[in-house]
Amino acid sequence: MWRSNLSIPKMVRVRQKIYAPKIDNYISALREELNKSGLRDKIKPGAKIAIAVGSRGIAHIAEIVASIVEEVKKAGGEPFIVPAMGSHGGATPEGQIAVLKSLGITRESVGAPIQATMEVKEVGRLSNGTPVYVDKAAANADGIIVVNRIKPHTDFKGRIESGLMKMMAIGLGKQKGAEIIHRYQLEGYHKLIPEAAKVIMEKTPIILGVAIVENARHEIALIRALKPKEIEEEEAKLLEIAKDLMARIPFREIDVLIVDEMGKNISGTGMDTNVIGRFWASPEEYEPRAPKIKRIVVLDLTEESRGNAVGIGLADITTKRLVSKIDFEETFVNCFTSTWPETAKIPPFLPSDRDAILMAIRCCGPIDPEKAKIVRIKNTLELEYMWISESLCELVKRDKDLSERIEILGEPEEMQFDVLGNLAK
Repeated sequence: MWRSNLSIPKMVRVRQKIYAPKIDNYISALREELNKSGLRDKIKPGAKIAIAVGSRGIAHIAEIVASIVEEVKKAGGEPFIVPAMGSHGGATPEGQIAVLKSLGITRESVGAPIQATMEVKEVGRLSNGTPVYVDKAAANADGIIVVNRIKPHTDFKGRIESGLMKMMAIGLGKQKGAEIIHRYQLEGYHKLIPEAAKVIMEKTPIILGVAIVENARHEIALIRALKPKEIEEEEAKLLEIAKDLMARIPFREIDVLIVDEMGKNISGTGMDTNVIGRFWASPEEYEPRAPKIKRIVVLDLTEESRGNAVGIGLADITTKRLVSKIDFEETFVNCFTSTWPETAKIPPFLPSDRDAILMAIRCCGPIDPEKAKIVRIKNTLELEYMWISESLCELVKRDKDLSERIEILGEPEEMQFDVLGNLAK
């Protein structure tokens, strides 16, 4: 039924030359930062210290958390881990523990117990009267250390996006706090996240924020330990660095983007909107450096997502394989908490990768399939290596700027499918 007389153009493997500075000894750099921040002076013997950890697949996150645990113990504190991930993990303690485990964070691996609860404590009010909530275990601790990556957010653009302040306002707020902030949508993102974070820093024992910036290869480029009074200003600076280091698809116009996999461990929206250029929040919330893409086809969902397919609504076409992996309860909890039901809309799904790709080409309109501008990536986090169609390969050869940034690694070849019509990995 889904077969088409169209053909898929031959593809060429290429490597994008990216600027990717990194810290080789990130643990040594972290310990130096913690020492400079005066961590030991902030912790009294026997103090209960909550270490807030989110749901993102941050590079070396388990090792980083284990090192922070060790330093807290050296200072005489008694550290414990708090999941700071809003409604993720199905908004249950067990689900959030499972998310941490998928990131390699367990009591055994980091040397500290995990206290997971969805109970929250009201710690203050915003200027509009909105209550501010914080994880009860963290709020009752003697100190809180927030650990997160600083990066461009997938839903909005601002001075403060995804990082320490968002983790305080939404991650530590658990489902109740996250839902309240998200209810205000763009006002919540732009105004209430920074305001709520300031209330939390004033009313709870936040002693430190550990900020991580990754390069385009998902390696650690920077790591900073920030005192509460430094967090807002320094996070804004680190965000600009993160934007400059972010990998992007190097073409302005694409007919079909093939994404091998999407998932929560890759982006909060499954596919990073800053890479694919699709935002549902508002026309004003866009990334000007992103390409214009006619059709996006996504083929699979990562195992680390545990069935959470938030972001599938960004795709135009998908596969039956991906849809069969969706945990609808977990997905719906996430999308309703964010107040963006569009994120869970399921596009037409076809029996195989071949069918989905061919249909995406067909849905581009009256184009010559052999000249279609097609890009295939593993996911929106790994963009150094990709496959491009012959027409784009010819463009690279003609364009001086592109030829300096893209290395052609082979000759054009047919896409290889197995007997079921799925791409041979």
